[in-house]
Amino acid sequence: MNIQFLGAAKEVTGSKHLITTDNGTKILLDCGMYQGKGLETDTDNRDLGFDPREIDYLILSHAHIDHCGLIPYIIKLGFNGTVVCTPATRDLCNILLIDAGKIQEQDTATFNKKRELQGLEPVEPIYTAEDARNSMQYFISVPYNKEMRFGDFSVMFTDNGHILGSATCNIKLFTDAKDENGERKAIRIAYTGDIGRYNGRILKEPQPFPQADYLIMESTYGDRTHEPLKQSDLELLSIVKKTCLKKRGKLIIPSFAVGRAQDIIFALNYLWETGQLPPVEVYVDSPLSLNATNIFKLHQEDFNSELQEFMKIDPDPFGFDKLHFVQSVEESKQLNYSLLPCIIISSSGMMEAGRVKHHIANNIEKPSTTILGVGYCTPSTLGHKILRGDREVSIFGIKHPVRADVMKIESYSAHGDCDEMTRFISCQDKNQLKRICIVHGEEQTQMKFAKHLRENGFKNLFIPSKRDKLDLQ
Repeated sequence: MNIQFLGAAKEVTGSKHLITTDNGTKILLDCGMYQGKGLETDTDNRDLGFDPREIDYLILSHAHIDHCGLIPYIIKLGFNGTVVCTPATRDLCNILLIDAGKIQEQDTATFNKKRELQGLEPVEPIYTAEDARNSMQYFISVPYNKEMRFGDFSVMFTDNGHILGSATCNIKLFTDAKDENGERKAIRIAYTGDIGRYNGRILKEPQPFPQADYLIMESTYGDRTHEPLKQSDLELLSIVKKTCLKKRGKLIIPSFAVGRAQDIIFALNYLWETGQLPPVEVYVDSPLSLNATNIFKLHQEDFNSELQEFMKIDPDPFGFDKLHFVQSVEESKQLNYSLLPCIIISSSGMMEAGRVKHHIANNIEKPSTTILGVGYCTPSTLGHKILRGDREVSIFGIKHPVRADVMKIESYSAHGDCDEMTRFISCQDKNQLKRICIVHGEEQTQMKFAKHLRENGFKNLFIPSKRDKLDLQ
């Protein structure tokens, strides 16, 4: 019985971890797409490290593409098992995977035009939007805190507060040995997925989870702490006033369509309702964000008690007078011609694709523009290059000098920081943890986080490399 780490090992993308039981059952934890690695991305995504036809179950922690994005691809290659996740995760995957398929088709079409000029054969997209639609028939949903048995293992999801529907996956692998009550003994694995925030505005706090023997946990922000959200709101308000009132320019906020976009919309809604936000037009230029926001409204059972109380006063916390959802491409293009100050929230968060890339290309050379980063960007992405202070960047093959102001507020991130992640796993008895596997983080960050955990009494720490195996006993 073992687990093999096939993605998000010493990096922050492409989460995939494969459990093989003594009876030969193969359980995949997440099946994420590699993002933001330039030319390496396509190769890494096609090189899975396993045969999809051999996978019996896929346990999905949440709907972000770096955790779910290759599900249609493995189905194309013969996966005929079951994808198990929470109801909200299934609903979000239904829109996110189709959108990812469309992006694959568009990117491949552009790439094939270049290949045609070079006399090369065209390539196929990893998967299409139709492949993504077909993949949804393999999903089943299980609510939080309900243990479901599947052959020689069981799974129970507990809320980890990262995004809507996200979960810690608590798995029991049943062995042939019996306990004193004659019940089959089990090896207990807890896979955190991505760990959320405490004291967030929308979702419930990360919940304690059952004791594990083996803990697999993320570490994205394991080397830093976030400032309080109220302080972030003041920073956001200050940036809005400086950009839109003083400079009379555009504030561009690249944002993931799920989680981050709703957090920013809610923050602006709060500032508007409390009379602090100036009368500036706010555009959410992402049809995917609109669809995701509607799914949020369908799953109010996942909202925290403070938001549910707030909704008694304001029934729509994701809408206010100055907020506009942009649907068509033509409407999006019109924003580039407008000279009026405004706020544009658009995907993708790493600035690698989507409409935000066009907004940045059209405005990055203007000193009146502000580009505000509100989350993590993988190294080598356009977002990372802009946020680290590069004075010139290439967008759509054209070099642009960076004359816009570039700012960052990390506290809107849906990832817990060093202290929050440590708090999250404090529900565990340290002496019962046989191994803590630290994944989904840059190696230097992981090393700092491991040091922090040791200082807090945790031991048996392991930072796996890609394709490493760990025997489970």
